Amino acid sequence: MTMGGGRPGPAITHIPDEELGSGPPILRRIAVMLKPYRTKMGFVAIAVVASAVLTSIAPFLTRAVFDKALFPTGGGGINLHLLGWLVAGMCAIPVVTALIGIAQNWLTSTIGNSAMADLRSDLFAHLQKMELAFFTATKTGAIQSRLANDVAGVRTILTDTATSILQNSVTVTAAFISMVILSWQLTLLTLVVMPLFVWIQLQVGKRRQRLARRTQESLSEMTAITEEALSVSGILLSKVFNRADSEVERYREANRNQTRLQVEQAMTGRAFFATVQTFFAITPALIYLAAGYMLNNGTALTAGTLVAFTTLQARLQMPLLQLMRVSLDVQTSLALFRRLFEYLDLKPAITQRADAITIDPKTLRGEIEFRKVFFRYPEPRSLSSDSGHTDRFGESGVRIERDEPAPAQTWALDDISLTVQPGQLAAIVGPSGSGKTTATYLVPRFYDVTDGAILLDGTDVRDLTMGSLAEAVGMVTQEPYLFHGTIRDNIAYAKPDAGADEIEQAARDANIHERIMSFADGYETITGERGYRLSGGEKQRLAIARVLLMDPRILILDEATSALDTETERLVQDALERATHNRTTIAIAHRLSTIHNADVIFGLEDGKLVEQGTHDELLALGGLYSRLYVEQFGSGQIEARFTDGVRFVNGESYCDKPGADDRRADVSF
Repeated sequence: MTMGGGRPGPAITHIPDEELGSGPPILRRIAVMLKPYRTKMGFVAIAVVASAVLTSIAPFLTRAVFDKALFPTGGGGINLHLLGWLVAGMCAIPVVTALIGIAQNWLTSTIGNSAMADLRSDLFAHLQKMELAFFTATKTGAIQSRLANDVAGVRTILTDTATSILQNSVTVTAAFISMVILSWQLTLLTLVVMPLFVWIQLQVGKRRQRLARRTQESLSEMTAITEEALSVSGILLSKVFNRADSEVERYREANRNQTRLQVEQAMTGRAFFATVQTFFAITPALIYLAAGYMLNNGTALTAGTLVAFTTLQARLQMPLLQLMRVSLDVQTSLALFRRLFEYLDLKPAITQRADAITIDPKTLRGEIEFRKVFFRYPEPRSLSSDSGHTDRFGESGVRIERDEPAPAQTWALDDISLTVQPGQLAAIVGPSGSGKTTATYLVPRFYDVTDGAILLDGTDVRDLTMGSLAEAVGMVTQEPYLFHGTIRDNIAYAKPDAGADEIEQAARDANIHERIMSFADGYETITGERGYRLSGGEKQRLAIARVLLMDPRILILDEATSALDTETERLVQDALERATHNRTTIAIAHRLSTIHNADVIFGLEDGKLVEQGTHDELLALGGLYSRLYVEQFGSGQIEARFTDGVRFVNGESYCDKPGADDRRADVSF
């Protein structure tokens, strides 16, 4: 199923080695990311060079004003004609430079924001490909932080910093060449301490980079706390257990840590920049002193040259300071890029083979076979700052080894072999933790088997395309997920191009249409976050309607009625019976009353298949199913099942059909 749309950005998840060339890997990847914008970047470079050249010409016009127009070195009066042209040139340069600057800003803003949008889209698309296990090991807030905060953090380097580096580098180079032309002796005096400043700046940059990473990790933690505590579920939990004060304190502590890191990052290097700025401020005085000694020793130095040199020196100071600051910003941004590339470097554990087969759900028979299936859950795969793990991490941030060997895991599924025939309703029963849900997750490849194979119509599911497998297998979970939107949009999620009639028919088949129409806004009713404005039964029936609209050949039901009241269960159970018609269905059953008529029942215990058969066969066997049945129906608890208007209560049946007597039927299980 295709998600999203629009123009795809340049893929930066996988970069061919030949495109990377040489140099620091992060900078090479950024260069590749900006590759689609080479033409615009070329115009930016032209604008920068033109602006720097014009700026460097101005001091020479100043020297000419003094030495040629106002105080001609050969004597004579003021040359007003030349002065007029020189002044016109001095006025024109700032105007032209300003116009170039406007065009340059538009280009850099377009390049930076477009590249940032590509990065965000590429990161989101890559995360969509990650396996389910990745999200079970990573905080949702941490993922959101990388998409929002980290990408926003690199905005500056993509919009302003790169241009600033180029512009200031060209300006400094042009100013330096001009200063050498004017007086190489004074230039040497100006730059004598620059090597020391560069060394100090490198040390400051390393510290800023470390602080930037810690600051973003702290921000991720704050985002995670916000996502957890301010969600509907989080608010409900804190109110139920009166934990609002502790949640506030937890956020305040994270906020204090974030503030401390922000201040520390802001203050790092301030003393250095103050020293550099002070040196640049007193340099003109030193230049005048040096000029005095040079003139006293007979060195030729005109007043115009001295004025032009100090003008250039003043213009050199600001670009140099900006270059130093930008260098630190670059190192800070590189820390953020590393965090983003860490996610992009994670390779999905569940992938599609190059020669994968596309199946047609309409011609699929629907046979499911577990052939000697062994499965154990893989170790959680996440990043250090997002998962809280203390293991060692490789260069890209992905965990590569543990400090101590991982303890041996037991099999979640141990040598499972079973077959569900086309069109059958197969039930899986067993105590909690026996592997029921795990087994169903292997069919649509939420996880891959550790050993053995899952076959669909005789073909290993790993040999099928991910898209066609997803279209063939539908699922209704015990806790259906509804996004914050209209009822119509939630149902149509399975088939975005579905018409109103199709959506309404799916709702009717799911026994939810009448309830929807009772709402003031009908199908345009907003469900609320995670469907909190709806009851459990309403959410379940909407989830069933969504699956019915999808019309899969295989349906997996993870006990969709276990937490419902009797009347709602009847509605949901009736909808499920319609949903399973002419489909191969695997139902995870906690309430055994819901699977009495299953074609085959599989009993799992400790990850092993311990028995299989029909309801009557398994009761007669006296094994796991019989024991579970006695626990449920022999404890005095009321368990109800509705089939064809017959209500079964503790093994006895009552007829609920209109016009029929509500009488006990002599039916036993």
